[in-house]
Amino acid sequence: MSFLARFLPLIRQLSDYGRDELRGDVSAGLTVGVMLIPQGMAYALIAGLPPIYGLYASLVPLATYSLFGTSRQLAVGPVAMVSLLVAAAVGPLANGQPELYIGLALLLSLMVGVLQFGLGVARFGFLVNFLSHPVLSGFTSAAALIIGLSQLKHLLGIDLPRSNHIHEILWAAAGRIGQVDPLTVVLGGGSILLLVGLRRLSPSIPGALVAVATTTGLVWAFGLHEHGVDIVGSVPGGLPAPSLPPLGGETLWALAPSALAIGLVGFMESIAVAKVYAGRHRYEIDANQELIGLGLANIAGAFFSAYPTTGGFSRTAVNDEAGAKTTLAGLIAAGVIALALFLLTPLFYYLPQAVLAAIIMVAVSGLIEWREAVHLWTVDRKDLGLMVLTFVATLSLGIEEGILTGVIVSLVVVIYQSSTPHTAVMGRLPGTDTYRNLNRNPEALTRSDVVVVRMDANLYFATASSFQDLVRRVDTQDPSLRAVVVDMYPVNRIDSTGVGALKKVIDTCRRHGVEISLAGVKGPVKDRLDEAGVTDWLGRDRFFFEVSGAVEAAEADVAPTNSAPEGTVPDTRA
Repeated sequence: MSFLARFLPLIRQLSDYGRDELRGDVSAGLTVGVMLIPQGMAYALIAGLPPIYGLYASLVPLATYSLFGTSRQLAVGPVAMVSLLVAAAVGPLANGQPELYIGLALLLSLMVGVLQFGLGVARFGFLVNFLSHPVLSGFTSAAALIIGLSQLKHLLGIDLPRSNHIHEILWAAAGRIGQVDPLTVVLGGGSILLLVGLRRLSPSIPGALVAVATTTGLVWAFGLHEHGVDIVGSVPGGLPAPSLPPLGGETLWALAPSALAIGLVGFMESIAVAKVYAGRHRYEIDANQELIGLGLANIAGAFFSAYPTTGGFSRTAVNDEAGAKTTLAGLIAAGVIALALFLLTPLFYYLPQAVLAAIIMVAVSGLIEWREAVHLWTVDRKDLGLMVLTFVATLSLGIEEGILTGVIVSLVVVIYQSSTPHTAVMGRLPGTDTYRNLNRNPEALTRSDVVVVRMDANLYFATASSFQDLVRRVDTQDPSLRAVVVDMYPVNRIDSTGVGALKKVIDTCRRHGVEISLAGVKGPVKDRLDEAGVTDWLGRDRFFFEVSGAVEAAEADVAPTNSAPEGTVPDTRA
């Protein structure tokens, strides 16, 4: 692999490129480009930006990711979730100043890009694993409600204060119900019905574009903007000029938590959908290269008036359905956006804000994951509790606070589960040399003089106490007990604390005249025990490949007068 192909995955994708691939990429690029025009403008409203910035965010980031990303179907651009996070981060700092608001949004894009790029270069893609699926589902569902209700002002034609708390939005809307504009409601409600109907008729129909064209035509033909319908108005044409986002120490510090949240949430959303389509088309996704690709997309976009972007679920589905074979489809889609900026911006003048709100509401309605809640109720109610906690925290505390709560609780759960691993006292299945958990296999045979135990985890500082507790369950003061066999096969790693815990267990057993043997010790663990002197102290003859071998050796060591037939184990070890 050449140096250039290593850093530009598109070159590798084009190595066996043919006419069929080109046909699919052109079809997908044109389709996604057309879809991005109304969708990007709508998502810019969620971010609190003028609609044109949605098109800017659909141009340079998409083209950049197409060069550096490894997902052949992922369509990068503005998405509802990240747009909401941008609004939540920038709004309190802008103090109602539009120019400052825009500048902070572009700076946030730069910060998110640098963070993602740095994590990718450092190969820290695994960090996203700490954002569990229940947390993401709870956050996504709550954010979808906030996003949808934030568009009520455009759908009803009334002025509502910006808020990330749905009860405040609903209360304000109820207080202004008499100011609702009927024409705006008709346009918005009609657009929702049209979008839902076209989606059910055929997902390949660009419903958003049809709704935009239809309502814009109605506003222009009947002069509805003169009768209370809010329109987009003048939209600057041409490509965005390169510019430097405003930099400032205090601003950087204030935006840092939001940049971290957007960087991780954006990557999580992107990598999740990328893996789905990579599995479907049987190719590999490089998580670290994805971070680099998304990071460079956001960095480049920040210098060309783009706010933070990531891969979107709906656009990627359309991209795949339209035939995308490589990321060349993304370059073609970016070309469509560029042409729209050059030629079509005058047509957006009569575009009603209500149709953009309708596009957003229909798009985010699918993000409320009630089916996931039903599934977790059946499969894992602890995860359901985590999902509900994040959902409630996001609605009551705020966007960033909600996801932070979910992440913190997830880490607490991970730590708790790591420090309380599954343990078992084992018995031999009749007629075999296989040893299994007595609780799950009550028919397993045991001896009163030889006990077999197992801990299903690595032996390190977090599990050392659980390991010692497991052996304490074996009454080493029982006069009938002569040997303990520890099944070490599940242990892949042991640290100094684990070595210390093992020494204490060996010492405790020896003080009570009980021999201890280790079975199934893996090479790296054995190396650490050799280095710590445990192997020589315990005795090299106390290490066995299989549990059955260790038990047979222990039985041979037990004096005939102390031997006991296989049958039951004392209650203290059951």
